[in-house]
Amino acid sequence: MIKEKATASRKTKQVALTTQFAVVGGGLSGVCAAITAARSGIKVVLLQDRPVLGGNASSEVRLWSLGATSHMGNNNRWSREGGLINEILLDNLKRNKEGNLLIFDTILLEKVYNEENITLILNTAVYQVDKTGDTKIASVTGFCSQNSTTYTVSAPIFCDASGDGIVAFMAGASFRMGAEDKEEFDEGFAPNINDYGNLLGHSLYFYTKNTDKPVAYTPPSFAITNANELPRIKNYTLGDHGCQLWWVEYGGRLDTIHQSEDIKFQLWKVVYGIWDYIKNSGEFPEAANQTLEWVGTIPGKRESRRFEGDFMLSQKDVVAQRDYEDAVTIGGWALDLHPADGVYSKHSSCTQWHSKGVYTIPYRSYYAKDLDNLFLAGRIISATHVAFGSSRVMLTCAHGGQAVGKAAALSLEKKCTPKEIYTKGYVAELQLRLNRDGQGIPRVAIVDKDDKIQSAQLKASSTLQLQGFRPNSEWQHLIFSTAQLLPLQANTLYNFSITVDALEKTVLHVVFKISGSTKHFTPDVIVEEQQISLEKGQQCIHFSNLNKLPDATYTYLCFMKNDKVRLQLSDDRITGVMTVQNKINKAVSNYGRQDPPAGIAIDSFEFWTPERRPKGKNLALSWDKALRVFETRNLKDVSNRPEPTGETHAWVASWEDEQPQVTISWPSPEKIHELRLYFDCDYDHALESVLMQHPESEIPFVVSDYTIFDGNGNLLKKVAGNHQGMNIHIWKSGITTDTLVIKFKQSNATIPVSLFKIWAR
Repeated sequence: MIKEKATASRKTKQVALTTQFAVVGGGLSGVCAAITAARSGIKVVLLQDRPVLGGNASSEVRLWSLGATSHMGNNNRWSREGGLINEILLDNLKRNKEGNLLIFDTILLEKVYNEENITLILNTAVYQVDKTGDTKIASVTGFCSQNSTTYTVSAPIFCDASGDGIVAFMAGASFRMGAEDKEEFDEGFAPNINDYGNLLGHSLYFYTKNTDKPVAYTPPSFAITNANELPRIKNYTLGDHGCQLWWVEYGGRLDTIHQSEDIKFQLWKVVYGIWDYIKNSGEFPEAANQTLEWVGTIPGKRESRRFEGDFMLSQKDVVAQRDYEDAVTIGGWALDLHPADGVYSKHSSCTQWHSKGVYTIPYRSYYAKDLDNLFLAGRIISATHVAFGSSRVMLTCAHGGQAVGKAAALSLEKKCTPKEIYTKGYVAELQLRLNRDGQGIPRVAIVDKDDKIQSAQLKASSTLQLQGFRPNSEWQHLIFSTAQLLPLQANTLYNFSITVDALEKTVLHVVFKISGSTKHFTPDVIVEEQQISLEKGQQCIHFSNLNKLPDATYTYLCFMKNDKVRLQLSDDRITGVMTVQNKINKAVSNYGRQDPPAGIAIDSFEFWTPERRPKGKNLALSWDKALRVFETRNLKDVSNRPEPTGETHAWVASWEDEQPQVTISWPSPEKIHELRLYFDCDYDHALESVLMQHPESEIPFVVSDYTIFDGNGNLLKKVAGNHQGMNIHIWKSGITTDTLVIKFKQSNATIPVSLFKIWAR
């Protein structure tokens, strides 16, 4: 028993921690920063003010995580974020393809708990920052309400991934909140603040479920009674729940930090009022047996403070895909602004304008320019309000968090500040280390002098010489224009054939399109057009690219919309090759093409987007000259995904090779400590973390089973059941050999074995 006499006052339990890297905020960006740093060998303390990790992606808020793939509704081919966040999403797919939020919570917790270098402190809100001098943070202090403990964490380097930027704010860093004028950064999309508003609001979601009998509903007295007058109520379809209700938004004209609780209560009024309208208005009789299952208690916050780094991302960086020497991450979500009045606004729920391809974000946006030792991660990075409309989404934030975690480790190793990584020329090393982890920074020239594969000879048991796809019994009805995307070679005449079925006599319009830039996949240039007369019935048609391509590039063989025509399909699926359609995806403001108003400096172009498996099959096309784009030399490439230049960056085995192998040979024995294999985890497929269900638990292109031998036939590694895009094999004492043989097992006769890259040191 504990007995204490009265005293004038008491303090809570005090715990002082000293670490190498302190991360405040356990959303996806903070989690990725912490794990990346920990795996780089440094000690990390991760403080999170909620009981679970994930932030807006957690079961508390229930928003799916998205990024450059944009629900597969834009032209950003093979653009899903790589590295750690890709590992997390692939684990989630393996264990949780149904999108259960609680399972995703456990996956994030498991990832953090499995890292010995991380000390995780949940339910702890930071409320104090102490500094050494004006520009250096010494410690942060937070209180955990669950164990009544005050934690003080000291570290040489900090990361603010808290969402509102509590550490940066209390440390005195420069910040912005709200929209800039158009003139400051020459941003045509900058909003009219008086009309559209200054900030994006919060959203609050609810879930419903069916029961086996009618359920009455009496709303709370605070619920709104005019939900039928909400401009957004037309957006509701019975059965919508979770983040499908993103339009239940409010608060953009208020202080989204200090009035956040007021905003939440107003959203509760709206949610319970909407459900009252659904249950009791008579407009939804099919809702009789439905009941509320869950209503959010934590709103999903979109915008508050943005802190200033030495670079500020702006609209033109996104639209023009400007590249900078210190690029460390990618973005690809649309410039996506919401009216401040949210659910009450007369404007559309959001205004989204896409860029033609992915853009890169400079390292200088990821540290506070006024402080010596503070990284920024998540939605608070250095960006204008307009650019933030794209960079704010969670997978972009997570990808940036990985760059921060790797930079923190490099900063400690080089004994320099975050700023000095840039000013002292360490960015190239940072980019190299990130890309080794699969970060996938595009358009960055990286030379890896430590990669022993570069000096090796590579030989494969077979290599695919692609001349077409084997037909199945299915047909693609041309109710939408459909294109086969192929990496064609320069100065080459190809003769194509395909079986079509004309429901009546008609003319098929075939168009060859390419991208006008090597930075994107948008097919904005017409190379040539042909009209092919069809008789009623099935027939094989032949056509050629009479205008040879001056450069190798991905080419769109477009069969334009004609509801009188069907094209034969194939079950064959191959790395770096796919079909796309010119169709609508309203979820991301894709209406087949975008035509922005004049004067806002946004491009007009068409959308050609893929279908999710099991759809999205290749057309049963054939051609006369083999595409020699899957050679073993690709295994030495820096990139681990296809690029608009027509480079697949992949080795692919032949169809018939059920147990293909790659032999790695050196002129003399090498001591190998580490081997990395980069598989095709289909970077084109959007792996939304929750709510949406996925067609499979493993990406079908990933090689599941393989073995590694040395030159004497000794078994070094045996892998079974792999589902990850990157496999790392480590021999602590090293192995000395002049030969490595990797033997793969084909698991699907319609998908040949493929591999993007091999790396060794």
